[in-house]
Amino acid sequence: MEYISKECYEQLVAELDELINVELPRVKSELVEAREKGDLSENFEYHAAKRSHGRLLGKIRFKQRVLMHAKVLDTACLSPDTVGLLRRVTFTNLNSNTTMTYTIVNPHEANMQEGKLSIKSPIAEAMLGKKAGDVVEAHVPVGVIRIRIEEITL
Repeated sequence: MEYISKECYEQLVAELDELINVELPRVKSELVEAREKGDLSENFEYHAAKRSHGRLLGKIRFKQRVLMHAKVLDTACLSPDTVGLLRRVTFTNLNSNTTMTYTIVNPHEANMQEGKLSIKSPIAEAMLGKKAGDVVEAHVPVGVIRIRIEEITL
């Protein structure tokens, strides 16, 4: 089971709807059109359409599985005193003395430009369950960094 925000759930449902109701009929019509062009063994358009159809079905199955195992997390039940999913965390990298603020989200929502940090990232994993004022060490690809948690909000 994966916990996701309501916004992420709605976005996944909209993407799945787009894939099933818009993309799939388009790809199927391309497949039919390519099939009608003759000999299938040497028909490049048919093979390309078949690959495109397979990739699209894979995307649809993936999104369906994510939604099947997803549980929308009610933010009213969250505690703002510890770092966890859907909390906004301000922390200072003690190695470089830089302060950053990110919202901890599930991997499907992660987007560094929007300030959304995956809960599976080394930094988020190191901070999980900690409180404001705690200092933790995160093992990142460039080595170990020390982080002080400054503030946690919902």
